[in-house]
Amino acid sequence: MNRYFILVVLFILASCQSDDAIDPIIEDDTDTPSAPDVSLYFPSTSTNEWETIAPNEINWDTDKLEELRNFLIGENTKSFMVLLNGRIVVEDYYNGHTASDTWQWNSAGKTLVTATVGIAQQNSLINIDNKVSDYLGTDWTSTTPQQEDLITVKNLLSMTSGLDDEPQVVIKRNLTYLADAGTRWAYGNVFQRLMNVVEDASGTEFETYFNNELGDRIGMNGFWNNGLIYRIYNSDTRSMAKFGLLASQNGNWDGTQIVDENFFIESKTTSQNINPSYGYLWWLNGKNKYMLPASQTEYDGTLVPNAPNDMVAAMGKDEQRIYIVPSSNLVILRMGEATVSGDNFALSSFDNMFWEKFNEVIK
Repeated sequence: MNRYFILVVLFILASCQSDDAIDPIIEDDTDTPSAPDVSLYFPSTSTNEWETIAPNEINWDTDKLEELRNFLIGENTKSFMVLLNGRIVVEDYYNGHTASDTWQWNSAGKTLVTATVGIAQQNSLINIDNKVSDYLGTDWTSTTPQQEDLITVKNLLSMTSGLDDEPQVVIKRNLTYLADAGTRWAYGNVFQRLMNVVEDASGTEFETYFNNELGDRIGMNGFWNNGLIYRIYNSDTRSMAKFGLLASQNGNWDGTQIVDENFFIESKTTSQNINPSYGYLWWLNGKNKYMLPASQTEYDGTLVPNAPNDMVAAMGKDEQRIYIVPSSNLVILRMGEATVSGDNFALSSFDNMFWEKFNEVIK
């Protein structure tokens, strides 16, 4: 009898211990916060609605983020924005700039021209392998007919036209021969002729075609300012972010292919073997060498050492930037006046300094 009594007591004690062990687990499940949404998101194209996610929700270092903000303010930044999977993590405005103010993209807007050319090609209006003269007619340069016939639309996209790259108004008398098309990479304003190609092929003003086929479709709020040297796009910060999001998805916007996917992938890939860090007006990181505007010097190494190797960037004068990092689903942009550390029309020491500080935020 004593043996059975002891077994019953042990069974009751074991049952009580099991209940006690289960209760804390149930309580922990109840108190665990939900994980942040990592699905791809696209903002509204007709309202100001845009989902956000707080930096501390994704374990970013908020102290380092404040240090980065102070750096950006000191570098004459007007706006700074970071998207993760399309959601806003950071949206800051500095030095008197506001969310509704517009700012010039400068050469970062070249990538808008690239996308528009891609749309014109998918609409069967142009073929980038055709010579420019097929659209602009002959005698659009000061070269010989034979030299001019070598220049294709793709040469304009890849900065390999062989025409003089000195900063100047892009008119016929300035478009002089320096080398056969495809044999020399040089960053110059002749890319502006791509706008004329689109206009000729579509029978529409470039700005109208851009708005109808791209800008309006993703809810961009901007305009092209027709300057003396070339046309510059101006927009608010969120419009730049929307284009960055479109580019990060290779031309797809919430299930609709705005720009042909293959063309967009091609535009963010090395376009020629002279400067491997350049696509179709996009800058590419992680290559073994690069060249810069106003120079024929080749530099060994990657474009921005502190940035991820898969980063692609739209880069404009005074450090107008769109950084896209596919491996992290990040889109980062900066608008503003010339930075203290800026020293080139495209790449500057600002880029490496920025990425050093941003890496500390996200690691």
